[in-house]
Amino acid sequence: MSESPRRLLLVTRPAAQAEPAVRALSDAGVEAAALPLIGITPLANAAPVRSLWGTLERWQLLVFVSQNAVAHFFKERPTGANWPAGVLAAAPGPGTAVALQAAGVPAAQVVAPAAGGNQDSEALWAALAPRLDWRTARVLVLRGADAGAPLVDAGAPLVDAGVGREWLAATLTEAGAEVQLQAVYRRGPALLSQRELALLRTALAAPSRHVWLFASAEALDHLRTISQGAGMTLPAAPGAAIATHPRIAERARAAGFDPVPVCAGDADSLRRCIDAWPGPGRRTPTPSIEFPAS
Repeated sequence: MSESPRRLLLVTRPAAQAEPAVRALSDAGVEAAALPLIGITPLANAAPVRSLWGTLERWQLLVFVSQNAVAHFFKERPTGANWPAGVLAAAPGPGTAVALQAAGVPAAQVVAPAAGGNQDSEALWAALAPRLDWRTARVLVLRGADAGAPLVDAGAPLVDAGVGREWLAATLTEAGAEVQLQAVYRRGPALLSQRELALLRTALAAPSRHVWLFASAEALDHLRTISQGAGMTLPAAPGAAIATHPRIAERARAAGFDPVPVCAGDADSLRRCIDAWPGPGRRTPTPSIEFPAS
């Protein structure tokens, strides 16, 4: 009986998160490569973000939608500014929670979903709900903006409200909180290097030897955009993928990926997910991922 083909795990997170993820996966015994599909850039005008640092004590909670939100918000921190006592910082996942603490937010003021459970907006709300009286709470949600998106008229001046975590923002509002949305970075299709374009071309030409890791539905949209822009064709059946949330898995299946199991995005969880892959292609004790032959 022939061996199942070995597949390389393609990490599609933004570059700043993809490279550390690849190192962690390698340490966990998983062969992986970075293929960042989401590009992250600073705002053209960061003055509104800098000005928020002078208002922090007016808020009861700041929600950081990602590690990128943490990095770009704290990049604009004025010299000598510290995180105020009593102001909570919310993180939808462990990576963002770690980034907040590394930036100087006390661990006791960081709120994140329970370890080992879902890492999404619903789980974050479950952790947040008992922490504040939402009828009097003021909440600032810091997130990304789509590249080229227009500014939103929030009175004067115009502000970049960004996109993302709409369900959480709506839930906070329904609970009675005053919610302000603010973009702190821009995101769009990544500009791939020649090496990354070569990897993309190889993956599209040989789907049986690759598996995609999607932590964002946005990466799926950018995969098609980047492929078309580089003169490549995304196959109708682009192969196997792993998604970090059921909604992302649904989008991936709709795009033709199959199979698409759902797994938490940390290296140990991904290793366990790979070990438990169904069928005759269960992983062997080599550092490669093995799947049923297609």
